Amino acid sequence: MYSRFKTLLKEKGITPYKVAKDTGISQGTLSDWKLGKCKPKLDKLMKIANYLGVPLEELIKEEVEIG
Repeated sequence: MYSRFKTLLKEKGITPYKVAKDTGISQGTLSDWKLGKCKPKLDKLMKIANYLGVPLEELIKEEVEIG
């Protein structure tokens, strides 16, 4: 999930700090997701998807590496 989140941030020119500030989801929580310490809860995923203006499915889909 975090790799897709990171890709969407890059595409939209948004930093994780700004997401944390604007959504109320702590930077520590985002960091825990990144490090795999915990998985995001559905309500937080929905909040991020809405913030980024993408469907929830777009946020949680796995990126497939080719090659």
